[in-house]
Amino acid sequence: MKRLSILLLLTIAFGLGVQAQVARSASPSDARQVSFISFNIRYNSWNNIDGVNGWPNRRAAVVRMINEERPAAIGLQEALIDQLLYLDSNLPGYRRVGVGRDDGKKGGEFMAIYYDTLQLGLLSSETFWLSETPKEPSKGWDAACYRTATAAYFFDRQTHREFYYINTHLDHVGKTARAEGAKLIASFFTPSMSALTVPAIVGGDMNSTINDTIFEAFYHVGLKPARELTPNTSHKNTYTGFGKDKPSLIDHFFVRGVHVEQFRTLDGDYGVPYISDHYPIEMSIQF
Repeated sequence: MKRLSILLLLTIAFGLGVQAQVARSASPSDARQVSFISFNIRYNSWNNIDGVNGWPNRRAAVVRMINEERPAAIGLQEALIDQLLYLDSNLPGYRRVGVGRDDGKKGGEFMAIYYDTLQLGLLSSETFWLSETPKEPSKGWDAACYRTATAAYFFDRQTHREFYYINTHLDHVGKTARAEGAKLIASFFTPSMSALTVPAIVGGDMNSTINDTIFEAFYHVGLKPARELTPNTSHKNTYTGFGKDKPSLIDHFFVRGVHVEQFRTLDGDYGVPYISDHYPIEMSIQF
């Protein structure tokens, strides 16, 4: 009887220990708040069509913005290789993934993802074209341009949680191209990932307002608009056209498996009136 009592006590103690360990592993203290930025950087035009708003006058302000915000990762749209080389030299704590959309190397605009190597580790990455032949440089459907998406698989160095981040730029002309491009991005998560709980982030210049039906493809794989998931948010227009065009809200983040703490439109003063013809958007999340 005495031996049985001792075994019973040990069993109870073991059970309580397991419960305590589970509670510690699920504790909010293990969560970490990190930020992500999506930013259409505006390409550096060879004939300086942007005048005073040209890249040479904006580039130092772009670096200042990134250094002030210090995101875990930032997805850029429209970046050309000369712009990326400048950022490479001025953002020493960051590395990038992504290729040029024209040739899969250095030609044309990049959907580059820069990541802070102290915050994140890279597990894998790839770029695919938003077209009927996504593995090779190609134009899809009624698109005006080659369009791509860069997908990166990261782990957070502090929490060791893994997640996917896809950065893209949907076509500005082709309605079918936008819809089919969104479906292609969503298919990245199916079928192999649809039943998994791996957190995912999709961000970029979508050239569409948030109520557009193209985003139903994202909803079907569990992605929801980050802007709508927190009361601490911004619905400010993101496209400005350097103050010359009609503004619109066309830059978005979609997420699943994360808690959105804050969503911001970065319209602050970084040293020039406009750091691009788009404001960057930033979300702070917990895994």
